[in-house]
Amino acid sequence: MQKQLYERFAGRMMAVCLRYAQTTFEAEDVLQEGFVTVFSKLGSFRRECPLEFWIRRIMVNAALRQHRRNTTLVAMSEGEYPVDLQDEEFTLSNYAFEELLTMVQDLAPRYRMVFNLFAIEGYGHKEIGELLGISEGTSKSQYARARAILKTKLERLDAHRTNGTFR
Repeated sequence: MQKQLYERFAGRMMAVCLRYAQTTFEAEDVLQEGFVTVFSKLGSFRRECPLEFWIRRIMVNAALRQHRRNTTLVAMSEGEYPVDLQDEEFTLSNYAFEELLTMVQDLAPRYRMVFNLFAIEGYGHKEIGELLGISEGTSKSQYARARAILKTKLERLDAHRTNGTFR
């Protein structure tokens, strides 16, 4: 049964792990740790939510644990990245998953964590602050900076494509 459970969810959970990790190797470690937890805690699953959501939360928590073990969460200085970001939303449908994943993985570790937790997983800034040991305001600031960085990267990618230099 564990094999079937793994085969059913491993692909989707690997996508979750890749968003939090800087490398595929690190994502594989998180996936393995996450499934070890899933298998050991499966008896305590109370069916209060769909099984996939429960497994996803375990993977996110495994990614956060891995991040705490491997990285000192140091905020970037004000001058290292652009701070301003328009309130406009940009369309991501014109980009390949791999391009977007690489851009997210290239973010500084804390920016990547805050971006994923807020934009992808739907955590609030207060909850993110508690998970990462930062203030709610710091979470908001780092999310805005992560968005600004990603927007700049997307603009550069568009410029390369428009100029014919992207292949």
